[in-house]
Amino acid sequence: MTAPTIPTITLNNGLEMPQLGFGVFQVPDAETTAAVSAALDVGYRSIDTAAIYGNEAGVGRAIAESEVPRDELFVTSKLWIDSLDYDSAMRGYEASLERLGLEKLDLFLIHWPAPASDGYLEAWRALSRLASEGRVGAVGVSNFLPQHLERLADASDLVPAVNQVELHPALQNRGTVEANRRLGIATEAWSPLAQGAVLGEEPVLEIAERHGKTPAQVVLRWHLQQGRIVIPKSVTPARIAANLDVFDFALAESELTAIDGLERDGRTGPHPAEFNG
Repeated sequence: MTAPTIPTITLNNGLEMPQLGFGVFQVPDAETTAAVSAALDVGYRSIDTAAIYGNEAGVGRAIAESEVPRDELFVTSKLWIDSLDYDSAMRGYEASLERLGLEKLDLFLIHWPAPASDGYLEAWRALSRLASEGRVGAVGVSNFLPQHLERLADASDLVPAVNQVELHPALQNRGTVEANRRLGIATEAWSPLAQGAVLGEEPVLEIAERHGKTPAQVVLRWHLQQGRIVIPKSVTPARIAANLDVFDFALAESELTAIDGLERDGRTGPHPAEFNG
């Protein structure tokens, strides 16, 4: 497969982010280097990791071994909830850089609001400083609900560039997506395939057959056509390549609507209003 040209999303600070990237959630560090290397080889240029994943070092090894120039890559990591205060957030950023072997991240996110700790405003103050000093390309949040976003907006002049949330046909997070749109925040979908739970749905199977594509490719295309950033994960080289092969077809409006109809509040991960680590 010839490496496709991946479209980009312009973030609210002008930075261009690839719309389709590669996630490494739950990939053991020992397997991460091979998985990321396979992704880079077939054309991915955006890699998403996090401190809590325990595989930043594996991502860093793949980047160091790759022939892809650093300025062609977009690397994201996330601050864990044990670091939701100003000083800990600053140290957390530097620790992620050290594990990755990088001088700068393209995107750094607060991983969860963890409302019981009430620390995300202080962490955001640290991320805002990193951004203002040019030490990171962009900063954002993950798993933030509209009420968390509004509180940030009231407390800071800096609007998150990205809000990465669980989003797939069974959980479309429409209230959060609308809040993101209103505030000028890009929506990024984690678990975009619902860990496979939506791939056997009849509308998805019918659309896949019609286009000669896999159900996973159809769901990824559904995300892309609605303007979201998406980060599928796999450790299987054939599937890694297949997840990138989604730019040679388009879904009709009726097909998008059929997939929209699969909403059922089918959350696969924790609820952000309740999760505190």
